[in-house]
Amino acid sequence: MTRGLPIAAALTFLGGCSSLPNQPVPKTEVIPEKPADQTRRLPSADQVSTEVVNDHIMNKPFMPGGTVAYYKKGNVEYEMFVTLFPTATDAAIALANWDGALQGAKLVPTFGGYFGSDHGRPVFVLPKDRWLAGVVGLVQAQADPAARVLAARLN
Repeated sequence: MTRGLPIAAALTFLGGCSSLPNQPVPKTEVIPEKPADQTRRLPSADQVSTEVVNDHIMNKPFMPGGTVAYYKKGNVEYEMFVTLFPTATDAAIALANWDGALQGAKLVPTFGGYFGSDHGRPVFVLPKDRWLAGVVGLVQAQADPAARVLAARLN
């Protein structure tokens, strides 16, 4: 029994000799890389302005940053957005998240995208390889031709 006592004493002594007290590790905020300005990919007709969004385009937590263009044609105001993902799989995953985020989402087979409503505004989201693009604020009959023009600009 006497042999175990020195070992226990040594372990107790060594346990109390840490070089740093238990302090919380400061959190470092990961700032996403600013996406490239993709204004050239968005149609210029009726375009009022564009904006590069660093993260969470369209205020969606599952979306990275991208470029949003604002349009006005007569009394109608709408937006288009484009986001480039690292892979086509990443874009497909984000598209699946849009399916769950849109109210009344329905598949549009000609695009492989979804049309639905987000906070009362119509949204048409479509994939093209590593791209995810959308038309916001137009009813489906108007969003379809706008989305075709947009999709043709995504290479």
